[in-house]
Amino acid sequence: MMMQQSVFQTLADPTRLRIVEALAGGEQAVGDLVRAVDIDQSGVSRHLRILGEAGFVAMRPDGARRLYSLRPEPFRQIDVWVRGYSALWQDRLDRFDAALVRRRDLRQPEDEK
Repeated sequence: MMMQQSVFQTLADPTRLRIVEALAGGEQAVGDLVRAVDIDQSGVSRHLRILGEAGFVAMRPDGARRLYSLRPEPFRQIDVWVRGYSALWQDRLDRFDAALVRRRDLRQPEDEK
């Protein structure tokens, strides 16, 4: 499965990543996010719009407030992509572990094995 580059580009921005990390704790209003990421409200709103367009956040109106939360879909997509590579790394780590065991066994005297 080919991972969409835009997903990584969206999260590559440090402010957007901080917003995502702040939302990991649950739904928050814009004012809460302004305090959490320490930028002005217009900046937070701009980044929330980008995150929303990329599918990372959902907005729920609550009277005059807008509450934002994370959507699971893009994170599932990232997880599937990462798992595709984990098999590659696991195989390499298994071979490395086997090589270390062989090396250790060659170095140990017979009576210590």
